[in-house]
Amino acid sequence: MEIIVWSDYACPFCYIAEGRINNILKDLNAEDKVHFDRHAFQLYPDAANDVTETTLERFAKKYGLTEKEAAQRIEQISQMGRGEGLEFNYASTLNTNTMDAHRLTQWVKDNYDQEVLDKLSDLLFKAYFGDNKKLADHNVLLEAAKEAGVNVADAKKLLDSDDYRDKVIADEAFIQQNGVHAVPFFVIDGKGYMGAQPREVFEKAIKEGLAKEENEGSKEE
Repeated sequence: MEIIVWSDYACPFCYIAEGRINNILKDLNAEDKVHFDRHAFQLYPDAANDVTETTLERFAKKYGLTEKEAAQRIEQISQMGRGEGLEFNYASTLNTNTMDAHRLTQWVKDNYDQEVLDKLSDLLFKAYFGDNKKLADHNVLLEAAKEAGVNVADAKKLLDSDDYRDKVIADEAFIQQNGVHAVPFFVIDGKGYMGAQPREVFEKAIKEGLAKEENEGSKEE
């Protein structure tokens, strides 16, 4: 079964939702029966390539909060991530531009298998939320690519070019033209789900999708 997803590596709820879905798949022993069709979406397309301001400082400024109030709001989100077994240091993340991270992901999607793609995606989420690395930094992206099993020289060539920028923009335009302006957005068994839905919602959708696929498979036999 295919789960179509639009997400951004700087989006906490994208990481939480994927972690939740992966935990459900483990519990259902269905990890080999489901794969993600990954599409790009930038939450902050105008983000700079380098920053020193942390998300805590950015939140306080953006929402007119004290740092203590911002920390409380961020901690609530971080606890959701930790509840899914994720290393989640959201307050100290450094929100740089994610265009190149998405370009790399879409290129890997076209040139490598699902296992490499999923590993790269997981490593990029971990780099941002776990290690608080800057995802606009090509060295960070190449380090993740190497660990995922991608040829580093080829990945560097891609990052040094403008290749796949149009693909990322097209992904974003498609979902926005269909009335979706935030992520994560999942399509499971033909139905759309916005945000980090409660476990029972994702689990029901996945079970129904798997049952339907199994049914159709047995009919073909």
